[in-house]
Amino acid sequence: MRLTSWFSTALVGLGLAVAALPAQALEVDLELVLAVDVSRSVDDEEAQLQREGYMQALTDKRIIDAIKSGALGRIAVTYVEWAGSQWQQTIIDWTVIDGPDTAKAFALKINEAPRVAEMWTSISGALIYSAAKFDNNGYEGKRRVIDVSGDGRNNSGPDLAGIRDAVVARGIVINGLPIMSERPNFGRPPERDLDIYYEQTVIGGPGSFMVPAHDFPDFARAVRTKLIKEISGLPYGDGVDTAQMQNAR
Repeated sequence: MRLTSWFSTALVGLGLAVAALPAQALEVDLELVLAVDVSRSVDDEEAQLQREGYMQALTDKRIIDAIKSGALGRIAVTYVEWAGSQWQQTIIDWTVIDGPDTAKAFALKINEAPRVAEMWTSISGALIYSAAKFDNNGYEGKRRVIDVSGDGRNNSGPDLAGIRDAVVARGIVINGLPIMSERPNFGRPPERDLDIYYEQTVIGGPGSFMVPAHDFPDFARAVRTKLIKEISGLPYGDGVDTAQMQNAR
């Protein structure tokens, strides 16, 4: 399929209207898509560090406390891995996390999933796939967020800015976790300004933000900081969130 045709189809699929909710949709404080880069610039060790980062963060007491402090005390989460424009995969489908037991079960599923690496980096493709995950998913969240983490720029699929704007127009917030690295990326110089790229091109929507990881070993710290902010839905400087964010660093 030609790129222009694929782009048009993608935009139509995204739509600007929120899809109808299922009759028995469960209310949650947050619907959260964790969209994780598994392109071949992420080697096996780095991929494991990413997964461990999410596992550690989701089971951290500070994250559990943030979830339980919500009006309903529960969130719905799905874990997606992505690479090129034609490759996205749901590793864990929508799951309610409302305490330590459900958080641990979710983390174990991340650990058990087989490792896959694919060519190219399509953040736009990841956003299209992730936005569709909200349609008729059985949940009605007070907020809907896509959380994108990756170690490179969009180099596959449709224009990222157009897709980002279409996703945001649906009332979905996009947050980012750029992974900064001093290592060359397939012969290209290290992307030392990836955080600026994410800030200008990837994130969007009311209250959107990004938290850079300074390298792959720093990923767990960055994920924990970001999840506390995402789950609480509060900006820096608002009461308990400030204390939680400081403790999470």
